[in-house]
Amino acid sequence: MSAQSAQTTTHDVSERTARAVAEAARETEWVRPSFAKGLYLGAFDLSLIHPYPSASPEDAARGEAFLARLTECCVALDGARIEREDRIPDEYISDLTALGAFGIKIPREYGGLGLPLVYYGRALMVVSTVHPSLGALISAHQSIGVPEPVRMFGTEEQKREFLPRCAAGAISAFLLTEPDVGSDPARMGSTATPIEDGAAYLLDGVKLWTTNGPIAELLVVMATVPASEGHRGGITAFVVEAGSDGITVEHRNAFMGLRGMENGVTRFDHVRVPVANRLGAEGKGLKIALTTLNSGRLSIPAICAGAAKWSLKIAREWSAERVQWGKPIGRHEAVGKKLAFIAATTFAIESVFELSAAMADAGLKDIRIEAALAKLWSSEMGYVVADELVQVRGGRGYETADSLAARGERAVPVERLLRDMRINRIFEGSSEIMRLLIAREAVDAHLAAAGDLASADSSVGAKARAAVHASGFYARWLPQLVVGSGSLPGAYSEFGRLAKHLRYVERSSRALARRTFAVMARWQSGLEQKQALLGRIVDIGAELFAMAAVCTRAEALRGQDASVGAGAYGLADAFCEQSRVRVDELFRQLRHNTDRGDRALAGAVLDGKVTWLERGVLDPSEGTGPWIAAAPTGPSTQPNVRRTYR
Repeated sequence: MSAQSAQTTTHDVSERTARAVAEAARETEWVRPSFAKGLYLGAFDLSLIHPYPSASPEDAARGEAFLARLTECCVALDGARIEREDRIPDEYISDLTALGAFGIKIPREYGGLGLPLVYYGRALMVVSTVHPSLGALISAHQSIGVPEPVRMFGTEEQKREFLPRCAAGAISAFLLTEPDVGSDPARMGSTATPIEDGAAYLLDGVKLWTTNGPIAELLVVMATVPASEGHRGGITAFVVEAGSDGITVEHRNAFMGLRGMENGVTRFDHVRVPVANRLGAEGKGLKIALTTLNSGRLSIPAICAGAAKWSLKIAREWSAERVQWGKPIGRHEAVGKKLAFIAATTFAIESVFELSAAMADAGLKDIRIEAALAKLWSSEMGYVVADELVQVRGGRGYETADSLAARGERAVPVERLLRDMRINRIFEGSSEIMRLLIAREAVDAHLAAAGDLASADSSVGAKARAAVHASGFYARWLPQLVVGSGSLPGAYSEFGRLAKHLRYVERSSRALARRTFAVMARWQSGLEQKQALLGRIVDIGAELFAMAAVCTRAEALRGQDASVGAGAYGLADAFCEQSRVRVDELFRQLRHNTDRGDRALAGAVLDGKVTWLERGVLDPSEGTGPWIAAAPTGPSTQPNVRRTYR
C-alpha cells in the first residue's frame, strides 16, 4: 500500500469515549497513604512527611561519590558547543556512559548504579547546568524510556535482556504522541496487529516529538491492538529495537530551546515485534505509561531546581557587581524583591523535589499526586524565576552569551535559560492537563461518595439513591473540617517561627476541602467543565504542599547543621510569606473571577465574531501548510535521519 493512499487510523471520538479510556487507565486504588491527597480533603497529616525522609547512609555515600565523579566529568563538557552545533557530541555521551549515567536508577543486579531517585535528580541538576539537552537525554532515557517501564512491569526475562543494555549506554525513547494525538489517547492511530498465530505483532503508525528517538537503540512504543478472537485489544506497550526493518526517523525537530536535543518523527511500516517484547497484557499500555510517569515526572522539578540554583548564583553576583545611583542594584528594593523571590523559590523547588523523591524512594506512600504537583508547580515557578533573572540582568539578559563574549563580557546564557525552561510547562503533561489530572485525583473521594449524583447520564432514581449514600459520607466528613490543630496557637511549636506557617497550611487545607465540597454540591456533574475553577483548587493545594515541604526540610537541615539550618529557616519563612499571598488570592478568585465573561468571549472569538480585531497585520505562516500534517501509513518516502552515536 502506498504512503499516499492510506492514512493512519486516527479518528474522532466522543468526549464520553475519550474520558472512559482515560478513566480506565487510572490507578483507582489507594492502598498507601498520600500526604497531598490529604491536603485536598482537609486532612493535614504532618507525620507523613516529618521527620523529613532521607537516604540510607550506604546509598548516600554511593550517591555522593557518583556526584563527585559526574561533576568532575561535567566541568570538562562545553555547553556552548552543544548550543552552537545543535548536537551532543558523541564523546560526551561516551564519557557519561563510562560513568554509569545511563543506569543511575537501574538496579545493580541488572548492571546499573541502583541509586535513589534523590541522587538521580541531583545528577540531572548537574548535567542540565552544563546544557539542558543533557538533562533531556538522560531523563527521557531513564524516567520514561525503556528502563523504568521494564523495571516496573517487565518479566524477569525482559529485565535481564534490556536493563543491562540500557545501563551500558543503549539510549532509549518513549513513543506515545502522534501528529494528531496528544493528551487524548483514545484517538491513537498507531496499530499493532497480531500475526503468526499470536507469536508477533506488525506495528504501523507515525509518532511525533520522540525525544531521543533519532539516536535511540531501544523504544517503548504505545500502539492499539485491534480486538479479535483471542485478543482483548486496546492500547498496548512494546519494547522495539530501533534498528528494525520498517522504522524510519523521517525528521529531526528543531525548537526554540533545548538545542542539541534529539527529537524527531518516527514512522513504523509493518515492523515485526515478537510477543516477548510486549510489556504487560494487551490493553494495559496506557496504565503502564501513566504509572511510569508517576515517578518519571520528578525529573522536571529536579531540572527546574538546578536551573533555579544557577539563576540565584547569577542574580546574586550580578546584583552585587552592577552599580546604579550610587549602590549595587541588589540594594535597591525593586531588584531586591526579585532576589528574595528567586532565593525563596529556589529553596522551595529543591525542597519539593527532594521531598517527593525521598517519598518515592521509601515506597511507603502513594506519591501520584505529589509527583504531579511537583512537576506542575516547579515548572511554573521555575519559568518565573528564569524570567525574573532576565529582568535583573536587563539588556544583558536579552543578549546572547556569544554576543556578550564577542564584546568582552562574561558569557552568561540567561536568554538561553528562558528559552530552555519554557518547555517544562509542556513536557510530560502540559500544566493545563496536569491540573485536570490532579483535580480528578483530588476529588476522587467526593466522586466516590456522590456516585450517580456526579454523572450526567444517571436517572432521577439513581441520583436519589446516590444522594442518600452521599449524605452519610458528608455527615461524617464535614464536621472534621470545622476545627483542627491549625486553630491552636501552640501547634507545631517544635518548628519555631515556621510553626505559624504550618498552622496556616492546616487551616487552609480544611478551608480548601470545604470549598471543594461547595463547588461539588453546586456544579455536580457539570464540575468537569469548570476547568479554571478546578485549576485554582489544584494550585492552592500545590502551594500548600510547597509550604509544608520547605518547613520540614528547613527543620531537617537545622538538625544536621545549625548554621545552614538558620539560613534555611530564613528561606522557608520568606517563601511561606510569599506563598500565603498567592494562596489568599487564589481563594479569593474561587468566588470572584471573570470565568463567565471569559467563556463568552472565547466563544465569540471561535465563532469569528471579532475577526475585525485581527485586521491590519500580515500572517507569514499563511499558505505554508496545514495546521496538522497528515500522517499516511505505508513505507516512508523520506530519508532516514537516524544517527548512531557509538
